[in-house]
Amino acid sequence: MMENNLRSILLRASTEVWALGHFNISNLEQLRAIVNVGVSLQAPLHIGTSEGERHFIGLKQAVHMVRAFREETGIPIFLNADHSKSVEEARAAVDAGYDSVHVDLSAMSFEENVRGTQELVKYAKSKNPDISIEGELGYFRGKSEVQKEIIEIKPEDLTNIDQAKEFVERTQVDRLAPVVGNIHGIAANEPKLDIDLIKKLHKELPNTILVLHGGSGIPDDQMKEAAKSGISNIHVNTEIRLAYTNALREVIKNKPDETTPYKLFPDVISAVEDKVKEKLLIFGSLNKI
Repeated sequence: MMENNLRSILLRASTEVWALGHFNISNLEQLRAIVNVGVSLQAPLHIGTSEGERHFIGLKQAVHMVRAFREETGIPIFLNADHSKSVEEARAAVDAGYDSVHVDLSAMSFEENVRGTQELVKYAKSKNPDISIEGELGYFRGKSEVQKEIIEIKPEDLTNIDQAKEFVERTQVDRLAPVVGNIHGIAANEPKLDIDLIKKLHKELPNTILVLHGGSGIPDDQMKEAAKSGISNIHVNTEIRLAYTNALREVIKNKPDETTPYKLFPDVISAVEDKVKEKLLIFGSLNKI
């Protein structure tokens, strides 16, 4: 039975101990590849657009692309405004019709983060009671690209459990993005997730969906363990970008005279499909529709 509500799918993922895959897109080709895999594996999908990505695509355009694929395929596909760095950016995504919004005010003080997230939750729920809102707490290092330097995570970067409980209670967010040893992008060193911290957060916040950002570059065994320990939503962006751009460069090199864009993209779409399939199998989210 298909569920049309993101929260119900995420709660089922939490109960059944698997993770919903969240994949960022910059264009139609990436979206088509991700949806193709969702259909073939019968896996629900969470599609993300960062501020830069949704400014490039267009807010309404992203909403209608995802809606078209949802109607055409009949599988649960939800659109998330990833890492909205201000309440204004988050509100714009709510107004455009996004299914979920991640308001990331983690660079602010704790109180500013709480107040801004509270404001967004109240506004979003008044517009759409079914919308899912995510907040973030902790210091998230790195960026969504390949980084040549070693990124060291300090103990004070990690999400504090008592603060997390207060944050969720005061803001009433549906989802929480904690810092548990993860980073954005791919660094010269492998991340090491604090699985014990994930378990403690899950125990203290049993009704809140825990989201793992920075899924690119995290070893497979750690991601599997995270999903078993309370993470129900895993984000992947950089590895999708790498699969796409590496394949596109190769196609252009091999077909220097080709000028028809759609003839360049089959191998690119296939490369993204392979990466998405790899991740969904790790997350355990196949045959969940």
